[in-house]
Amino acid sequence: MTGGVLVAYGTTNGSTARIAETVAEILNKEGITAWARPAASVGDVRNYDAVVLGGGLYAGRWHRDARRFLRRHRRDLAGRPLWLFSSGPLDPSAAHRDIPPVPGVRKAMIRLDAREHITFGGCLEEGAKGWVARMIVRNGKGGDFRDFGQIEDWARRIAQELVAAREG
Repeated sequence: MTGGVLVAYGTTNGSTARIAETVAEILNKEGITAWARPAASVGDVRNYDAVVLGGGLYAGRWHRDARRFLRRHRRDLAGRPLWLFSSGPLDPSAAHRDIPPVPGVRKAMIRLDAREHITFGGCLEEGAKGWVARMIVRNGKGGDFRDFGQIEDWARRIAQELVAAREG
């Protein structure tokens, strides 16, 4: 592997960005060169050996930038290792059980032969953008439900797969 790993993300309030940054940090610590980038800023994925793509969940849909990323790069993504993640549940459920991908992400997984999808808890705190987000926080339903131990473990599994492919 020579081109490294792109960890792209679609986020509104930064929670998914922090997850992507953590994944990239762990990959780098494990000897895999990785960069976290906003999905909307990525012009080409052909220079990367693998891609991890994450999107925040909003009303049962992946973040718009993550959906557009998949459409824009679908041909090039089909030819390289791809992992997907979602962030969103505003409760501890994602840390305790596997939450399947939303239908649009499930279709993309099948179409692009993604290696894996995982859902992480979300984070919605004071100062969130959007009327609905502010109402959720105001009604006491917000909070930070990301489990960074779970995120780091997942990133290590990705690194192990990539190292095994490199050596194998």
